[in-house]
Amino acid sequence: MHIRCKRIYDPIEDDDGYRVLVDRLWPRGVVKRDAALDAWHKSLAPSNALRRWFAHCRQRWPDFCRAYERELADDEPDALNELRQRAATQGVTLLYAARDTQCNNAVALKQYLEKTR
Repeated sequence: MHIRCKRIYDPIEDDDGYRVLVDRLWPRGVVKRDAALDAWHKSLAPSNALRRWFAHCRQRWPDFCRAYERELADDEPDALNELRQRAATQGVTLLYAARDTQCNNAVALKQYLEKTR
């Protein structure tokens, strides 16, 4: 399974594989036709309430991950299975807009996908 995370503002690379935006909101300053997305899975983003509570506060990261995993387990089995299948065959790049490259929903989603194969 090949999954990686990348800011949507980073350059597009040949080995990105299936490029999917996993943010609920469209990133500022990005033109849709230039984003080279294969999909935009808003449904895989954390709920608005969870996103606002987390507010990219690193002290809340472990609690955010646990709450986000509960949301994913309850709501999106089809979308998650699709990403697992694509990761196994062509690789997946989870795109996000957050400035923090270590504590964001794409990183938490990647960890969840790898943990629940």
